[in-house]
Amino acid sequence: MRFDLTAQDPGSKARAGVLHTDHGPVQTPLFMPVGTVGTVKGVFPQHLKEDTHAGIVLGNTYHLYLRPGTDVLHEAGGLHKFMGWDGPMLTDSGGFQVYSLEDRRKIREEGVTFQSHIDGSKHLFSPESVVDIQRQIGADIVMAFDECTPYPCPEPYARDAMHRTHRWLDRCLARWNETEPLYGYNQALFPIVQGSVYPDLRKESADAVAEKGAWGNAIGGLSVGEPHDEMYAMCELVCDRLPADRPRYLMGVGTPANILENIALGVDLFDCVMPTRNARNGQLFTWEGTLNLRNAKWAHDFTPLDPAGTSFVDQSFTRAYLRHLIHADESLGKQIATLHNLRFYLELVETARQKITEGTFAAWKNQVVPKLQQRL
Repeated sequence: MRFDLTAQDPGSKARAGVLHTDHGPVQTPLFMPVGTVGTVKGVFPQHLKEDTHAGIVLGNTYHLYLRPGTDVLHEAGGLHKFMGWDGPMLTDSGGFQVYSLEDRRKIREEGVTFQSHIDGSKHLFSPESVVDIQRQIGADIVMAFDECTPYPCPEPYARDAMHRTHRWLDRCLARWNETEPLYGYNQALFPIVQGSVYPDLRKESADAVAEKGAWGNAIGGLSVGEPHDEMYAMCELVCDRLPADRPRYLMGVGTPANILENIALGVDLFDCVMPTRNARNGQLFTWEGTLNLRNAKWAHDFTPLDPAGTSFVDQSFTRAYLRHLIHADESLGKQIATLHNLRFYLELVETARQKITEGTFAAWKNQVVPKLQQRL
């Protein structure tokens, strides 16, 4: 894996680059659609590539481990072949999902024991087992096992979780070095910075992660309920300490405005369920702001979904028609809304990359963010 920086915005810390993987290069900054269980809900892989222009997709270790199971994925030749996706892929380690199972899990130094949300069966995730699972899934980029803290979070709790994350990282790296990729192409392991919203902890964690010399680094434990200003402050602090020649991945973020603000701080990769989840509930993201198609005001609106959008669904369907499908609970309505929102997110980062290359990103961001935050 190689990361080439190609441009730096003079008015901010935003940068453009190319991340090279064995499944092809991807341009950064980049948004990754979330395909939790081996599918971006309701979207064919070719539509992801051709209609939304997705360069990389994300799968989740926790969910894929529970079903279909790593034995099935290994037999299939990895998740790429299993789901029919030939582009780059990233897998989350499952740390966030385990964190969200607060009433079903117990954290120990060995790892995390938890009950499946599907059938209540008991399982153990350790740094070693998570590496093994992700080897079998076969993603190009895999994440180290971490302990994600909630917000608010007492400082002693955040400190203990951060140090445990660092110890687990050492075990992940040891296991990583003892094993090999299973499907004939290279994989890269990304450590995760933790520390909640405490600057001293974030600095300590960023420095500890930077020392490992990994191919890329992730920032976790944000977008868990903290105010946006605190998210931005922690993100800027961490980006300033992580290696500039390696990609930086902010996990689980976020709204279109969040993405642009964090690009300005030096983040390269993003993922979030928001565009797909909100689409299924009738919310569209547009260059004018967000709109809720369940509202009666759109029933007689025969304008395109987003007049400034470039996707085929923007030009082929009206707000009134899509509102009708959403109200009728037609599956096509969810598909159209999902394709629209994903294409909008991808177009957002494509435009950001263009503005960075032109040297006009900061001024453009300041102009467009207030529009993106409007509710229509």
